[in-house]
Amino acid sequence: MIHLPVLITDLGLILAAAGVTTLIFKRIKQPLVLGYILAGLLVGPHIKFIPTVTDKESVNIWAEIGVIFLLFSLGLEFSFKKLVKVGGSASITAIVEVVFMLLIGFAAGKLMGWSTMDSIFLGGILSVSSTTIIIRAFEELGVKHKKFAGLVFGVLIVEDLVAILLLVLLSTLAVSQQFAGTEMLISILKLCFFLVLWFIGGIFLIPSFLKATKKLMNDETMLVVSIALCLIMVLLAVKVGFSPALGAFIMGSILAETTQAERIEHLTKSVKDLFAAIFFVSVGMLIDPRVLVDYAGPIVIITIATVLGKFLSSGFGALISGQPLKTSVQTGLSLAQIGEFSFIIATLGLSLKVTSEFLYPIAVAVSAITTFTTPYLIKASEPFYLFIERSLPKKWIEGLNRYSSSTAGITTLSDWKVFLRAYTFNTIIHSVILIALVFLGSKYLQPFIATHLINGNTGTVVSLLLTLIIMTPFLWALALRRMERKAYSNLWLNKKYTRGPLVALEALRITLAVFFVGFLIFQFYNTLVSMAIALALILSVMFIFSRKLQAFYNRLESRFLYNLNAREAQNTQPEILPWDTHLAELSVAPESKLVGQTLSELAVREKYGVNIALIERGKIMIPTPGRDERLYPHDKILVIGTDDQLAIVKELFEGALDETANADFPKKDMTLQKIVINSQSPVFGESIRNSGIRDLTQGLVVGIERHGQRILNPDSNFVFENEDIVWIVGNNKKVPDLLKKT
Repeated sequence: MIHLPVLITDLGLILAAAGVTTLIFKRIKQPLVLGYILAGLLVGPHIKFIPTVTDKESVNIWAEIGVIFLLFSLGLEFSFKKLVKVGGSASITAIVEVVFMLLIGFAAGKLMGWSTMDSIFLGGILSVSSTTIIIRAFEELGVKHKKFAGLVFGVLIVEDLVAILLLVLLSTLAVSQQFAGTEMLISILKLCFFLVLWFIGGIFLIPSFLKATKKLMNDETMLVVSIALCLIMVLLAVKVGFSPALGAFIMGSILAETTQAERIEHLTKSVKDLFAAIFFVSVGMLIDPRVLVDYAGPIVIITIATVLGKFLSSGFGALISGQPLKTSVQTGLSLAQIGEFSFIIATLGLSLKVTSEFLYPIAVAVSAITTFTTPYLIKASEPFYLFIERSLPKKWIEGLNRYSSSTAGITTLSDWKVFLRAYTFNTIIHSVILIALVFLGSKYLQPFIATHLINGNTGTVVSLLLTLIIMTPFLWALALRRMERKAYSNLWLNKKYTRGPLVALEALRITLAVFFVGFLIFQFYNTLVSMAIALALILSVMFIFSRKLQAFYNRLESRFLYNLNAREAQNTQPEILPWDTHLAELSVAPESKLVGQTLSELAVREKYGVNIALIERGKIMIPTPGRDERLYPHDKILVIGTDDQLAIVKELFEGALDETANADFPKKDMTLQKIVINSQSPVFGESIRNSGIRDLTQGLVVGIERHGQRILNPDSNFVFENEDIVWIVGNNKKVPDLLKKT
């Protein structure tokens, strides 16, 4: 008898349970994540009346793969450039929310008598909102076009990065079992170092690789390559002491900057959905219903703390960032839940065995409750704002409006700010690159040359020289490269400022470059003479070959910037955000009445008060389209207006159909039918054009068989004869009525 491995039977049980529960949750219009958790509860060890999973270790491996692909897909939606573009409002809102929720979670845990580590992890669990749940709720409620939705998406982008930072910090804290400031600082610096290094290296190499192999990349190859890149970065992350989830997230965010991002996201979606389902089922397997009953009180307390805390903290953060009261209230109520990142943080505490077993099921229960409440809170946000507006004193409302208007003004940067910002970025980026090259040369290149090529002192010298040659362009950029020449000239010639700070900054740059050269040489030799000779040599080379180094570095920089901006250049969209208006992207549905009309015929500005800023048609961008431009199916239109104006226009673009008008001809009635013509048929002796088949039956003649000869797509002048076999695509109810009459 053949015996299946336990892993396969467990996987079949998991997916069967997940399939049934998700069908039910789809039917009752609830998030599928909750269905997966319920499936895990059913097949877990705590419920005995149905078959249960037996090999938990294998399921945990599948779940870890699920976390990797879940974070990879989040990275594909993240993009570092999106983080830069979300602006100060989203960043301030997210930071205020995270800090407040960390404190609220910690305080709630301590008040309930929990341990310090449980309380810290509870704060981390409550600090991050659910991207998946919010996006789904926005789609179902049709509010993605509203102004607050853009702010919420920006907050979620910042929270994703903060959550990654929390994973690193909580891992460090769990290992050390104490709040060691030095270790925390080292962890943060280490994370920042590798984030910058991986981002620079990834943007320089991966888009170039994808472009070079574009002709070889069909869907299958692209899927395999994308997953391979994800797992390679996972290995690198683990190698330097980070979690696999961080590596997956970083690779996703790097690929998000490429022109193939949408294609990769589409191809990997099924893989992500499968393994994410297994992860969420494994989450449900760890829930003990008795724990939920025993800790019903803490669950209620934490749920209330989550909803109120997130509403107040994110709403307050939005207010102080300069958002109007209405947007702040809507943002606060939209973010009032926890989700997938909270599960990952809870899993981390459990796997490191630093948190109590009850914390995990409590976090899942709170997530389930807040997931159910999220759509209702979003729906109630506008009425609640109107209630607040009526309740608050008029002077307060006017003061908030003045504050919001004042922060929306255009700000200009002084020459000093422009100059210092450019020099800071230049110093940080090239310092990271040089440190990485020093360690690569001393830890990997030198041992490789000594082992496989040249041994002894000669091998060491060769390794040192090769490393120095590779470092030279970046040393030149750090020490001698000129940036923001206009701002520098203004500062140098301005009599109000002394030239001392500028000279000091230049001296600092050169000193840093000398330090990195000395640091490299110290890895190979520790004699002062050799260090002095090498320093003099490298500085001489930098000055003598300055122009060639500049040309070479400019080529490297151009390649990097081209890769970085390629996707943006492909999808350029202007940013116009005056007063209470905002941009929204709408798609022209094929059934919309707008299809085929010119903008002058539509007159959306005159009728609805909105303006069309851009039309995206495939890869074609039409900014500020003219009055004679027509709309076509699937055009993406960038429209500017208020929430109320966009809500009206949105219905026109979506093209809601009159269902009763189409009820008599459902799609399923269109079939391919075979009809045999006889001398009594109404169409006998008639041509296809004159037979009336197209007009009366909504049918189309696609083939005729006569005396064994087959004619595909016959001419409209073809005349029907006795015993012709006619193939027709049409309404299966109307075609027989016409052709079978005798």
